[in-house]
Amino acid sequence: MDIIFKHKSITTIFGCLFALFLHKICFADKICTVPSEPVTIKENNTADTVVVRINTTTKDVTLNLTENPGNAFDLRGSELIAKKGLDFETLSGPEELTVQIRCNKTGHRSITLTVIVRVVNINDNPPSFDKSEYTLDVNELTPVNTSIGLIEAIDDDSEVLYYSMEPTVNRYFRLETMYTPNILVNKILDYDVIQQVKLILHVQDTPPPSQLVEHSFTASATIIVNIIDIDNRPPWFQPCTRVTIGNAKICLSLGYKVRVNLTEKQDGALQLQPGPVFARDGDKSRNEEISYKIVRGNEDNIFQIDEKSGNISMLKPADIAGPISLLVLASQVVNRDQFATTSVTIDVMKKSRNAPRFEKDRYEGYVYSNSGPENMVLRDRTSNRPIRVRARDEDFASGINPDVRYEVQYSSYVNITTDGFILLKKAVRTDSFALQLRAVDVSTGEIGTASLSVTVVPSVGVQSPDEGYRAGDMALLGFVMAALLVLCLIVIGYLISRVKKGNPDAFKSEVSIFSSKLRDTGRSRSRRAELRERRLDAVQDVRVRVIPRKRQRHCSSCGLQTHTNHSHHSPAIQARGKANKHKVKSILAKERRKDDRQKTVWFKESEDSSDIEVEIIPDTIGLKPEEDMEKVEWDFASSQPQDSEMELGELTTLNIQDLSSRETAISDSREGLNTERRDQ
Repeated sequence: MDIIFKHKSITTIFGCLFALFLHKICFADKICTVPSEPVTIKENNTADTVVVRINTTTKDVTLNLTENPGNAFDLRGSELIAKKGLDFETLSGPEELTVQIRCNKTGHRSITLTVIVRVVNINDNPPSFDKSEYTLDVNELTPVNTSIGLIEAIDDDSEVLYYSMEPTVNRYFRLETMYTPNILVNKILDYDVIQQVKLILHVQDTPPPSQLVEHSFTASATIIVNIIDIDNRPPWFQPCTRVTIGNAKICLSLGYKVRVNLTEKQDGALQLQPGPVFARDGDKSRNEEISYKIVRGNEDNIFQIDEKSGNISMLKPADIAGPISLLVLASQVVNRDQFATTSVTIDVMKKSRNAPRFEKDRYEGYVYSNSGPENMVLRDRTSNRPIRVRARDEDFASGINPDVRYEVQYSSYVNITTDGFILLKKAVRTDSFALQLRAVDVSTGEIGTASLSVTVVPSVGVQSPDEGYRAGDMALLGFVMAALLVLCLIVIGYLISRVKKGNPDAFKSEVSIFSSKLRDTGRSRSRRAELRERRLDAVQDVRVRVIPRKRQRHCSSCGLQTHTNHSHHSPAIQARGKANKHKVKSILAKERRKDDRQKTVWFKESEDSSDIEVEIIPDTIGLKPEEDMEKVEWDFASSQPQDSEMELGELTTLNIQDLSSRETAISDSREGLNTERRDQ
C-alpha cells in the first residue's frame, strides 16, 4: 500500500515539474512574437522604412539582431527597420532575406525570432542593347524567311521584352515574333534595286501599348543591312533593253551591223552600228573582265575579233556580195559559265561611186508669221507654192535613189517628209532661222548636205484680233456698198424699160449680162425651152451627101446648066442615089454612131479625077416640127437619121433651107419664152 502511494507521489511531482517547465517555455514564447508569414518590402525603399514590428509582453525585454543580411536592417525599439534602400537586382542571393532577432528577459530563457523579408522587384531599369548600331551583310537573292541575325536587348527587371521594327511598309525584312528579335528576309533582294537597308529595332519592357502601364521603359538600336552583289548575271551587250521576267532581269541586244565594199579590204576596226562590240558584267559592282570570240559565221576567215576590246577587223576582202552573219560570244574571264552571245551582220555590197547630192547647195524658203504646225515652207514670197528639195544619186540612171532618206539638223522648227516637203512643227517666234538638210543613203551610209534659210514674212490679209476698225474704214465700206446698190437699181430700171418696149431679144441679152455680173449661173430653164433647143440642134446637125456632077462643057449658045431649086426629096435625086449606090465606097474604118453629129463624107470612084461624088448624110432629114410636147419627145427618142444624095447645086438649096429652119426654130423659142413670161 505504501509502495503504491510512493509511486503516485513521485508521478505527481514529475508532472508538476513538467507542467512548470512547459509554463515557463510558453511564457517565454509569448514574451516576443513576429508574424509567421514573410514580410514584403519594395526595392528602392527609403532608409528607416519599417519592415516589421516585434510584439513584446513585458517592458524589460531586450532585442538583438543575430543575423542581418547585408547589414541592411536595424532595430529601433521593437521595430525592425531597413537601414538603406534595397535593390532587387543587387541581391546576391534569393529574393527573400532572413533576419534573426534574439529576445532576452531576466529570469527567462532567451528565444530567437526569425523574420523573412521578401524584397519586391519594381520596374526601375530600362532595357538596353549591347550596341547602339549593328551592321549586317546579306547576299542578294537570299531566300525568303532566311535569318540574317538575332539582336536581343537586356532588362534587369524583366525577363519578357517586346520588340518592333521600322520601317513597317515595303519591308525587305521582318521579325520572327514580337518576343523574339530574329530578323528574317521578307522578300527577294536585288542589288540593282537596293544596296543598303536601314532598320530601327525598338524594345520595351511592358506589353504594348505602353500607355496602359504606369512605368514603361524602351530602347532602340540601328541596324544597317548591306546587300552584297553576287555573280548571278552574264555579260550584257551594249546598248540593250532591260526586261524583267519574274525575279530575273535580262538585257536584250539587237546586235550590230556594218557595210563593206565587195572585193575591198577595209583597214582598221570596222565602224559598226550602233557602236563597237562591247559587253559589260550584268552585276554592277563586280565588273568582271570580259573576253570576246567569234563562234560562227567566219568559216572563210575573212574577219577577226580582238579578245579584249571586241573590235572586228578584216583579214581579207569579201568576194561574194550579200550579208554575212557572225555569232560573237562574250564571257567572263574568271567564270566562263557566265556568257552571252550576239549577232554581227556585215553587208557586202558593190561600192557606191556617188553620194546623194542636193539639186542646190543652198535653199531659201518663206513662212508667214501666222503659220502654225503642219504648214509648209514656201518657195517664194508671192505664191503659196511649197518648197521641195530633192537629192540626186548619179549611180542611178534616173538620178532617183529609193534608199535616200531626208533629215533636218540644227533646228526644232521643221520636219521634212520623204518627198522633200518641209513642214513646220510649231509656230516660229523669230524673224528667220537656218538649218541643214541631209540626204542619207541608208544602204551605203553616204550623206549629202544642203543649207536652208527660212525667212518669216508678215501675213497677208489677216486682221489682227487686237486691232479695231477705224471710223474712216467704216465710212469707206458704207460708200462702196451704196455705190453697188445704186448700180444695181440702174440696171434693174433699164431692164424694166426694155421689157415695157416689147423687145424680148434685148431683154434676153440684158438678162444674160446681168446674170453674168451677179455670177448667177443657176437660173433654170423650162422644159419646153429645152425641147425647142433640142429641135434646133437636130436641125443644125445635118449629114448631106454631095455628089458633084460631071464637068459640064461650056458653050456660048447654051450657057451653063444650073440647078437652084431642087429639093433633096425630089424623085430625081433619090433615083440618082439609088442608081449610083452600088458604086459608093466608104473611107471610114469605124461604124457611125447615131449621136455622132459630125458630117460623114462618102466618095464615089470614077475614072475622071474631077468626077468625084461627095456624100454628106444629114442626121435629121425629114424631121417635122411637132406642136405637142409628148409627140416631140417621142420623135427624138425614135427618129433615125436618113441618108440622101444630092448634087452640089442641091447642097446650096439645102443650106438655104437649113437657115430657114433655124430661123423658124428661133422664132418658136422666142414665142415660147414670151408665153412663159406671161404665164409667170
